[in-house]
Amino acid sequence: MSDEDRVATRAWVLHPDLKSDRERRDPAYALDEAVSLARALPGLEVSGAQVVPVARAHPGTLFGKGKVAEIKAGLAAAEVELVLVDGPVTPVQQRNLENAWGVKLLDRTGLILEIFSDRARTREGVLQVEMAHLSYQRTRLVRAWTHLERQRGGLGFVGGPGETQIEADRRAIDEQIVRLRRQLDKVVKTRALHRAARAKVPFPVVALVGYTNAGKSTLFNRLTGARVMVRDMLFATLDPTMRAVRLPDGGPEVILSDTVGFISDLPTELVAAFRATLEEVLGADLIVHVRDISHPETDEQAEDVRRILADLGARDETPLIELWNKIDLLPREAREAVQARAGRLPDVCAISAETGEGMETFLELATRALEAERHVTHLDLPFTEGRKRAWLHEQGVVEHEVQTETGFALSVRWTARQEQRFRDL
Repeated sequence: MSDEDRVATRAWVLHPDLKSDRERRDPAYALDEAVSLARALPGLEVSGAQVVPVARAHPGTLFGKGKVAEIKAGLAAAEVELVLVDGPVTPVQQRNLENAWGVKLLDRTGLILEIFSDRARTREGVLQVEMAHLSYQRTRLVRAWTHLERQRGGLGFVGGPGETQIEADRRAIDEQIVRLRRQLDKVVKTRALHRAARAKVPFPVVALVGYTNAGKSTLFNRLTGARVMVRDMLFATLDPTMRAVRLPDGGPEVILSDTVGFISDLPTELVAAFRATLEEVLGADLIVHVRDISHPETDEQAEDVRRILADLGARDETPLIELWNKIDLLPREAREAVQARAGRLPDVCAISAETGEGMETFLELATRALEAERHVTHLDLPFTEGRKRAWLHEQGVVEHEVQTETGFALSVRWTARQEQRFRDL
């Protein structure tokens, strides 16, 4: 059954605006993002959304008794089947709210896990998401566990075997976790071999990172001509995509990596699960941080990205360029102000990946950043090392070469990555 043929589940989005949360975001923008998350999941129809002020979180129901009753009336009138709470909900709160409202409920973590389950394409991505999903579900008293029965893309929280199946469901989850761990171990070993093979490629790796929906895939497609899915949707890209591309005007050939978009309050289960997916970022020669400069919370989004990069262990010494993307969406005056501000900052460039504006400046910055990482080394190669000498010439790193009685004396300008690849030959 296609997504179009499937009967849509009517959903309602709630953003609890906790007054006690010191780091709370603007509730209106947070609600917009939550609605975008909901719309990113096939089979959901968002019937409504609201910000719910919460003076203090109630342990049993999150919201106060009066607010629970008020929301119940609204849900009944809209014939809602699923409530999405944009924040953490404990198992007890979930059970009590579901009983009070007579609907299914998902919190922010559960929704993001569902989206990731729908988007994962590679074998490892599918297994990692499944592991994260199972670990999350195992902590909950789930009355309607159907995830093991469903095909990817379905909604695992709708329908199910019922209350009497709790213990059987828990056993099934535990058995599935054990089976997935074994499968993932095999896949990880295969990935390690692939990574070792890729490590021999001398080209610099340029990793695109950014908040979800910042325009990374649009930029990736413009640079490579690839047809990566580009949609105005959160988490449109999940599994990493890599392509070789030569920078213009005699610039170096690089491996461009498009990665999963970051998001505030990313579930810890997924940060751990996708550490392997983000290894390309950790080993990159250049990180390109793509920002949606037209978004009202662009600064907060950028801070979220920086925090996650730091949590992942990205090296401070790795060169980083900030791209202020989507300037085409700004009014003329605001666009000119952004371009002027970007022009005064080092390693910052204002662009539109959609129209191509500012791309030349960005590519010059990228080439300069990669060239700055190069250093000169003098080598003496005997005649028997013909393969290594040929490799150096293939990479275009030889600046000077003289034949000696025993072989060749060379001066090469290369990156630390290229030097390491050479030593491994």
